[in-house]
Amino acid sequence: MTFPEIIKIIDETNVTSILLLCHHNSDPDAVCSAYAFQGLLAKLKPHVTVEIGTGQGISKLSKHLLNYIPISVNFNPNVEKAQAIILLDTNTIQQLGKLAEKVAQASAPIIVIDHHAAHPETERLARLCVTNEEASSTCEIVYSFYQQVGAKPDLDVAKALFLGIAFDTRHFVLANSSTFKAIAELCEAGVNAQESVALLSLPMDFSERVARMKACRRAKLLKIGEWIIALSHVSAYQASAARALIDLGAHMAAVAGQRNDSIELSLRCTREFNQKTGIHLGRDIAKPLGELLQGMGGGHATAAGVNGTGDVETGLKRCLRLLKEELSKQK
Repeated sequence: MTFPEIIKIIDETNVTSILLLCHHNSDPDAVCSAYAFQGLLAKLKPHVTVEIGTGQGISKLSKHLLNYIPISVNFNPNVEKAQAIILLDTNTIQQLGKLAEKVAQASAPIIVIDHHAAHPETERLARLCVTNEEASSTCEIVYSFYQQVGAKPDLDVAKALFLGIAFDTRHFVLANSSTFKAIAELCEAGVNAQESVALLSLPMDFSERVARMKACRRAKLLKIGEWIIALSHVSAYQASAARALIDLGAHMAAVAGQRNDSIELSLRCTREFNQKTGIHLGRDIAKPLGELLQGMGGGHATAAGVNGTGDVETGLKRCLRLLKEELSKQK
């Protein structure tokens, strides 16, 4: 799928108002890819109004980056007024939080731009899904759009693209050859790599430190074959806690959190676990787990998330069952 196909939909429907939506607690890849895409549309379709929105805020790190890049995010966007809706770094509408139902009922064409595995329900709703699981980030996909039409990003956009890629590749640990080529070109456009990477380092606040330590204290460890699996639960910072368990030595970690009748799970694994088992956390665990929990799930091969209903114990048990089923296929 290419950028001209997106432009074709915009032209065919005579769109003059576009809403770019990011997932809840939007990370730098989501926010920065939306900003870069907004900039590209401004170059090619200057008569079109393009707004960035999110239903449930942006992450602490993303807020920090807004001090250095002029990104404007509407935390209460008017979905009904949009003549086209484009989801960036968001492969399920449930990730839109309180806006999910409005988007599902919208008459405006929906376009998805993402580097995660596409969700069947999202494919059903969308007019077009532009997905590339080989891309390191959604920012890398958006940068390829600039290349397709021969457009050069200005310095702020180049910096945003650099930051989004750096964040989603964990400071280039997960980068591939195309990623490094893109990064080199962005640096040639004027991005100071050392200064930009430094912007992604925030001191960990007290509550996140406590959540990580609680997750470690509560962790249930299992050995399945050669793999160490860690299951835990905390009320917040599930993703950070899952990363901490991986850093401590687990090959795969699932951390759940409860909020009223809703449950969230963050899944992480090492690259070694993914490569040797062939298990893609987003496709093989998060997606079916989301369906089991009457919600949605998806994500990367080594990092994924699930939202649904139920309790922590049920969520973790079903996650473990799915994991065992996938691991049994390796025998």
